[in-house]
Amino acid sequence: MKKNIFLPLVIFLLIISCEKDNNYIPDVSVNIQIDLNNTSFNGLNSIGGYVYITGGYKGIIAYRLSQDQFVAFERACPYHPTTDCGRLQVDTSGLYIYDPVCGSRFVITDGSKISGPAKRPAKTYSTYYDGYYLYIRNP
Repeated sequence: MKKNIFLPLVIFLLIISCEKDNNYIPDVSVNIQIDLNNTSFNGLNSIGGYVYITGGYKGIIAYRLSQDQFVAFERACPYHPTTDCGRLQVDTSGLYIYDPVCGSRFVITDGSKISGPAKRPAKTYSTYYDGYYLYIRNP
C-alpha cells in the first residue's frame, strides 16, 4: 500500500517542479561607456535610433528616447532566457521590442510586457548620458 501512495506523490512533485517559474535572466556585470562620436554607434545619433551592442547576458539594445534620454535592454527574453531561443530585437516600427521565437513583445520606453508568454518585463540596465558619452550599467 505504501508504494501506491509514494509513486503518485513523486509524480506530483515532478510536475510542480517543472511548472516552477525559473525564467530569471542571470545577473552579469555591465559597465559600458559609449562614445556617440564613434561611427559604430551612429544609430544612437537620432531620436528613435538604436544599436545592438555586446555585453550583458546575451547582448544589449541601446535606444535613444529623446535628446538626453536613453534606455538599455538585455537582449535575452525573460521567457526561457537561458535556452537558445531568440533574442530581443527592435520592431521595424520602432514602437516595441520583441522576441521573434516566442512572440513576447515589450514597450520600448520601459520594457513593460505588451503580449506573449513572458511573465516578466524586459530586463533594463541603467543609463546615464553626459552629453558626450552614454554609460550603461547594472541598475
